[in-house]
Amino acid sequence: MKKLLFFSFLFVSCHNFSQEALTPLQKSEYKKLTTHSELVQFIKEADDRSDLIKAEVLTKSPEGKELYVVYFSKDEFGKDKSKIKVLIFAQQHGDEQSGKEGSLLLINELLKPENQYLFDKIDFALVPQMNPDGSERDERRNGNGMDLNRNHLILTEPEVIGLHKLFNKYLFEVTMDVHEYWPFGESSKKFGYRKNYDETIGAMTNINISEKLRKISYDSYLPFIFNYISKNGYSVFHYLPGGSSGSGYQRYSTFDINDGRQSFGIQNTLSFIQEGLNGENDSTDNIEHRAKGQITGMIGLLKFSYDNKDEIKKLVSAEREKLEENKVDGQVAIQLNHFSDGTELKLELVSYSTGNDTVVTVKDFRSVVKSLYDVERPKGYLIPKSLKTLIDWADRHELKYFDYKKSADDKIEQYFITGIDSIDFEGDMVVNPGLMNTDITNQINQSDYIFIPVNQLRNNMIVIALEPKSQLGLAAYKQFGDLLKSGTNYPILRVAD
Repeated sequence: MKKLLFFSFLFVSCHNFSQEALTPLQKSEYKKLTTHSELVQFIKEADDRSDLIKAEVLTKSPEGKELYVVYFSKDEFGKDKSKIKVLIFAQQHGDEQSGKEGSLLLINELLKPENQYLFDKIDFALVPQMNPDGSERDERRNGNGMDLNRNHLILTEPEVIGLHKLFNKYLFEVTMDVHEYWPFGESSKKFGYRKNYDETIGAMTNINISEKLRKISYDSYLPFIFNYISKNGYSVFHYLPGGSSGSGYQRYSTFDINDGRQSFGIQNTLSFIQEGLNGENDSTDNIEHRAKGQITGMIGLLKFSYDNKDEIKKLVSAEREKLEENKVDGQVAIQLNHFSDGTELKLELVSYSTGNDTVVTVKDFRSVVKSLYDVERPKGYLIPKSLKTLIDWADRHELKYFDYKKSADDKIEQYFITGIDSIDFEGDMVVNPGLMNTDITNQINQSDYIFIPVNQLRNNMIVIALEPKSQLGLAAYKQFGDLLKSGTNYPILRVAD
């Protein structure tokens, strides 16, 4: 009996100890960043300590390092359909270390008994480290030299493919991508002031995303999270990319759908980006404060999801159903830009000369995204079976497609590329072809094509990706540059009703 009681005590102690286990960063007294091997060991030990979590390998990096996803659920993950599913992923950029460190702190925090109520309503998946190759070298890109947060449309990198497979499996209603921003550049120093917020938060900006989801993001989540982070002792503001206000206009972040936030947002997910303040001199600068700021924002997202579970689930479900049934606006914006609505921005900055905070008024604040060019949403697209690169792309996105069989009311259109110009896209120049549209309904061999219908969850993404004038489309990437050649037919055909 004594032995039984002794082993029972060990079992209870083991499961309660999870809340006191130290992360590798904590063990180093916040002086040494967590290595990949230390991260893996910590996750495995956390999995062993608690029945609340389950860890599994999501995929492997180009250099063979394992990416882990940690599931938090009181049941089998995803089984209870009444729960809201939340996904947070961190450190797509290897030199942005605080998201990874904050994620490991988050694991311990969520295992505390006082926080486990969250999982009465939430099934939560956490990917603490998306880019282990870059992290080990403290460099932005992965082992293939690719920027993972510019890969969510073409989907060529194993880390990003693995993340989207995870999303496709569970169709999370809420997602957040955790990064860091670096405001210490020469333009800020020349201006004399820089941004100094512990955390910055960005909501969805692409106007093809459900207006109702964008509204709850700006009207409900941002006020909530700003208040939550501030009450917990950290400064917070909107994510405004770029340098100081002395180096051009200010805007909310990109409307491009090739990053972590918008790639899920375009599927009518409530999706956010969180960018903490990076270290000025190296990635260990002030890492304790930075990591704790990141975990504060992550917990805030979970609390918001818990408090608003029913409203979010109902809204996301309804807006996704519209995509899948193609009951959405017939126009798709494929060229966009940032505009001012006349509102001036009061921006708190810190002075390089005095170290004191100051408020700068930004008159050129372009807070509104508008369409420059729309296309009529088609029934779908025809892809030549000979274009294996495009079919492979569709497979990576797990798009629904099948051999084309022409319907009586189908109208098949082909673009002819009359010339190739360029258009400004947030400071970069991308291709902008001149086009002529021709009806070729009776001129194709249907057995040569597959058909990708738009009535599926990636409805908007399909149109944005495949239209030749899209500044956000596949043709803007070197991997698909052969799609656009002046004086030739564009090989992807439109099928209209």
